[in-house]
Amino acid sequence: MQKDAKIYVAGHRGLVGSAIVRKLQSEGYTNLLLRTSTELNLTNQAAVQKFFSEEKPDYVFMAAARVGGILANNSYPADFIYDNLMIEANVINASYQSNVKKLLFLGSSCIYPKLATQPLKEDYLLTGSLEPTNEWYAIAKIAGIKLCQAFRRQYGCSYISVMPTNLYGPNDNFDLETSHVLPALLRKFHEAKINGQSNVTVWGTGTPVREFLYVDDLADACLFLMQHYSEEGIVNIGTGVGLTIRELAQKIKMVVGFEGELLFDVTKPDGTPIKINDVSLLRSLGWEAKTDLDSGLRLTYEWYKNQYK
Repeated sequence: MQKDAKIYVAGHRGLVGSAIVRKLQSEGYTNLLLRTSTELNLTNQAAVQKFFSEEKPDYVFMAAARVGGILANNSYPADFIYDNLMIEANVINASYQSNVKKLLFLGSSCIYPKLATQPLKEDYLLTGSLEPTNEWYAIAKIAGIKLCQAFRRQYGCSYISVMPTNLYGPNDNFDLETSHVLPALLRKFHEAKINGQSNVTVWGTGTPVREFLYVDDLADACLFLMQHYSEEGIVNIGTGVGLTIRELAQKIKMVVGFEGELLFDVTKPDGTPIKINDVSLLRSLGWEAKTDLDSGLRLTYEWYKNQYK
């Protein structure tokens, strides 16, 4: 990509989009197209087509999505599948119509079957049943992958799809009803410390194993792949290293400085038992994550404290 190329980052105020913007700006890309959801409703096909025909971006980072944790996915299944299907279909089709040179679509590791062999390889896609607590989101993301592959096959479009593992970092969602596990725990421990609580309760048994990637590392990987990869096959992005939710909670407890007790509500769902991305393909291309979990947690907590004083 030329430094003055017109680059549209869809979802630029979210966790992933904002990290991609930071990365692009730090690398000297100066011509970024950014629109808030009030300025451009991506579920509105006519509005999206008008934007693309007028602005004609050269490159697209497709980071816009409706996202959330187990509670949000279970509570709003229609919103999760409809909004994500509409957003990706509108942006991908408009990219084709306006001759976008290359598009990167961000999926999620939840696209893989619930009981797939670990670690998760790219070719496990569509080989088994999904995790029921987030199948609405997963099905929408699978449709986005297939859209990219279909436009590549039929029209020769250079559209690629990447599957990040669980993400965290600045601009994450810390709402306890709709957030993912890491930001939810960070907020819970912070508020428990401030309020002098004697304990913090974590959903589930604490035994599920998860992998976490600092979002600025993801942005670095996305730019790397936009520059060095153009194949139909999806690419996992992650660290390849997992830990239990109990271990994660203990790390966050230590970073926050909460000295109370850690409790587990076993009546709440655990989700997939283990979920770690196989990142062999990405490593073979020449990219590896740089930020270890302890460092990333400290950076995220400092950002959270400054943001929510």
